[in-house]
Amino acid sequence: MFLHFVKAQAGRRAGARRRQARRWGVHIALSSAGESVVAVELDGALAEVARHELGRDTLAAWIAEREPQHPRWVWGDSSRWHAELLAEGVRVERAHDLRLCRRILRGSTHMRGTALARAPRDDWDAPALERAAVRRDGLFDLEPAAAPEPDPVEELRRQRAAVADSDAPGRLTLLLAAESVGALIAAEMRFAGLPWNAERHDDILTEALGPRPAPGERPALMTAKLAELRDALGVDDVNPESQPSLLRALQSAGLRVQSTSKWELRGLEHPAIAPLLEYKSLQRLFTANGWNWLDEWVHDGRFRPVYVPAGVVTGRWASDGGGALQLPKSVRAAVVADPGWTFVVADAAQLEPRVLAAMSGDLAMARAGQAHDMYEGMVTSGAVESREQAKYGMLGAIYGGTTGESGRMRPRIARAFPRAMEFVEAAARAGERGESVTTWLGRSSPAGSAANYDETRTDAEQRRARTDSAAWGRFTRNFVVQGTAAEWALCWMGALRRRLWTIGGGDSLAEPVTGRPHLVFFLHDEVIVHTPQAHAPAVEAALRDSAAEAGRLLFGDGPVEFALSVITTANYAEAK
Repeated sequence: MFLHFVKAQAGRRAGARRRQARRWGVHIALSSAGESVVAVELDGALAEVARHELGRDTLAAWIAEREPQHPRWVWGDSSRWHAELLAEGVRVERAHDLRLCRRILRGSTHMRGTALARAPRDDWDAPALERAAVRRDGLFDLEPAAAPEPDPVEELRRQRAAVADSDAPGRLTLLLAAESVGALIAAEMRFAGLPWNAERHDDILTEALGPRPAPGERPALMTAKLAELRDALGVDDVNPESQPSLLRALQSAGLRVQSTSKWELRGLEHPAIAPLLEYKSLQRLFTANGWNWLDEWVHDGRFRPVYVPAGVVTGRWASDGGGALQLPKSVRAAVVADPGWTFVVADAAQLEPRVLAAMSGDLAMARAGQAHDMYEGMVTSGAVESREQAKYGMLGAIYGGTTGESGRMRPRIARAFPRAMEFVEAAARAGERGESVTTWLGRSSPAGSAANYDETRTDAEQRRARTDSAAWGRFTRNFVVQGTAAEWALCWMGALRRRLWTIGGGDSLAEPVTGRPHLVFFLHDEVIVHTPQAHAPAVEAALRDSAAEAGRLLFGDGPVEFALSVITTANYAEAK
């Protein structure tokens, strides 16, 4: 019986490898070797077909010649390789980012028992070897590798074998493809840049803060607000930039505060509170998106931040410069389309609740999601009386809220949508036990520390363990939903990127990315496409079709609909 099981498992894995080889098609692996590049052409089974040694000055042209064959380019880091090609006017359709994919495979619970899971850490587990380094005219040059890269062909074979031997080869294959196309998009958005009107930004700052101050000085309106604050507190030397100084001044004025956070201050009544909160708002604008930020990050009418795909453990993107994921509303009026062009801005309505409905198979929640506004759909279903109650109830379900309106609404949400609530509760209990949880396509959370309330622990240790366990349970509860939403967003952008390429131009355009409709901004569930005005209707259709395709890729033909809010505008400030 056991021998029969082993043979069946081996047959299943061999069949998975054959199916995967047919899906993956031709690959060309690139690696640096000093001043040259080695390109290895591989067939669908990853057998070597040809090997070339190319000069860096001829690499882009060589790749452009082969792009019509639709190969999948294999390299260690898209943020370096694709950025270099884009600077030479070459955009590739498909790639496999070995480092991003290695990180997923190393951590996935689906990989347990595979050779890759058991292998010791090596160079492919390290961060990217090469990064954009030297600014030039608002773009970036790339430093050559200090040492030869590890063999990408060997690593690709190792990853493919591991996926075939995993518990979920189909889902992991989709996840690796989505992650890799996301890395291409990040490089393209940085190359294209978000259109930015520096003069309008300066006007915004001048209106809010006063004229640009001399280096090391505060703007005039901040200085005036500081004088109001000091007068209200009755002190002449309080420094609001120093948390200890400000806290002492507040406490000396009779305010019982333990911190200077705006959340604690807002509930207090004192003449100093209003000027302090206003000062904090002005300070945040001045330090985060003030004139120094404008000088550093906006060049030639474009804002080019550094996106970090999967920079957050859930798979969400992060930013490593420029603060692209934290653009305040106060400066969005500076985001202005080029003459003759416009923006098509789209965000996925209630993405995480829709993802939860699809993952859990909760048909009642899926029916509520058939309304464009899922929260209004919950009201119509009778689950709650108001949209606000639905919103807070879902926040409590997904993020584990137990107090306030979120905690009050959770029992009603649980009664209306029991399968969805049981799904997140199971993820929370797994986290409390110290177990990993996994997204729909296969990204896994790090394991936590299981609470162990044995008799040898002190009361304080047991209380601390319970607190840590509950906090980790809230993390894993959210991880499965937020991580799967990030996967949906990657599939959405990947499908959209493919459609935008076919709109208005074809392969003959001199500017392969910026000469046609192209992505210029991404924030979790929101994208901005910069497009010639004539193509805006086609872009809007592409956004909606891509959202539907992303839903099918992840969840098949299930009942959950992924609705979008879409607006066409020449100014980002008008999109919200």
